[in-house]
Amino acid sequence: MMAEKKFVCDEMLQGLGRLLRAAGYDTLIASNGEHDAELLRLARAEGRLFVTRDRILGTRHEKDRAIIVLLQTNGLPDTLAELTARCDLDWCLAPFSRCLLCNTPLREAGPEQLAMLGDQVPDDVLAAGQTVWYCPACRKAYWEGSHVRRMRDRLKRFSRGEWQ
Repeated sequence: MMAEKKFVCDEMLQGLGRLLRAAGYDTLIASNGEHDAELLRLARAEGRLFVTRDRILGTRHEKDRAIIVLLQTNGLPDTLAELTARCDLDWCLAPFSRCLLCNTPLREAGPEQLAMLGDQVPDDVLAAGQTVWYCPACRKAYWEGSHVRRMRDRLKRFSRGEWQ
């Protein structure tokens, strides 16, 4: 069985990183000002692919070529297509199983967690008995609302090669 793909996206690719998280990929996203050397060290230590558009990076860090995915394209649709082809991505891997903010795997919220989440979850979601997930690290709540449905449809389009 092949190991799950894990990523680090540099700060130029934060949008791509959030989409990878939405699809269920373990993806770290560089915050402003993080140095490439630290991101590469992290990628090596955790068995991650380092995704970047930084052309200089590949020449400066030749020993890390196996883990650097140097994207040649610009613009999100082209970048999505290129990364999908190069890394054989499944955009419906495990949608919305990770926190979009901090990357932590989500858990289903029971009564105790729902009480802790306070006003984050709308009353109609609770009244309908919808499943609510939460992030144990940053305490953000998630549920199958219209935004998640739109994003799920977007991920399905990505799986069909529709990048717009």
